[in-house]
Amino acid sequence: MPAYSPVEGRTHKDFSAFAADELQAITELIVAIARLIATRLSRRTRASRRGSLIDLRRTMRRNLRYGGEVLDLVWRRRKIRKARLVLLCDVSGSMDIYSRFLIQFVYALQGALSHVESFLFSTSLTRVTDALGRRNIHAALDEAARQVPDWSGGTKIGASLREFNDRYARRFVDARTIVVIVSDGWDTGDLEVLEHAMRGLHARAGRVIWLNPLLGSPGYEPVTQGMSTALPYVDVFASAHNLDGLRVLERYLQNPRASRLRNSGPRSARTAVV
Repeated sequence: MPAYSPVEGRTHKDFSAFAADELQAITELIVAIARLIATRLSRRTRASRRGSLIDLRRTMRRNLRYGGEVLDLVWRRRKIRKARLVLLCDVSGSMDIYSRFLIQFVYALQGALSHVESFLFSTSLTRVTDALGRRNIHAALDEAARQVPDWSGGTKIGASLREFNDRYARRFVDARTIVVIVSDGWDTGDLEVLEHAMRGLHARAGRVIWLNPLLGSPGYEPVTQGMSTALPYVDVFASAHNLDGLRVLERYLQNPRASRLRNSGPRSARTAVV
């Protein structure tokens, strides 16, 4: 009978169920998962195959020894352009149980990957990329919390995303960008503002991922007005309520396909629950 692993026992456990004496261990696991994801993504290359483009310069150079006769073709390896990440995490009161864990994941991803921008929001939006760039995780999280004036306050997702679109999207979002929104979808603001903001974000980004920790709850349906308004503009709807959920994200944090139809409008999101 295989020995029981405390790590395996924790990967399925909902973040809201951890006791105080487990928090340090969970922090270390979250950071480890983020770094593993980053390492795997950074190593991805597309193998060259026959039928790809021939590298003429290298082919001619290699075949000089054959007197100019082409006997050995050199195929050009197509490099995968790494995606950019924009992380927007809800720190309103309804997310208190989960936000402490998910912000650690944001911190770890930003520290392990290049081209990452991080934002926190409640009733307004705060860019925390520089704050989370500190080497010490506790100092980074403390500084991020200090910069957010409405931490644990109300939730205005639409207004926050509109602010992001107006102030930052042109600089940080293009067809190679994956936008990750972390929120339970409880928006107390104007739903028309939310719909317009999500539509604009979806049209500009390569992929929109929404992480809702409530999706891991038995019987959960995204029927709140805020979540149902946003969902048509989401490519991947995932739970991320536990460590296994974070690990599943690796398959979606890849460079968006260039062939994705731009401005394609509302559609069904792919749902991932662990």
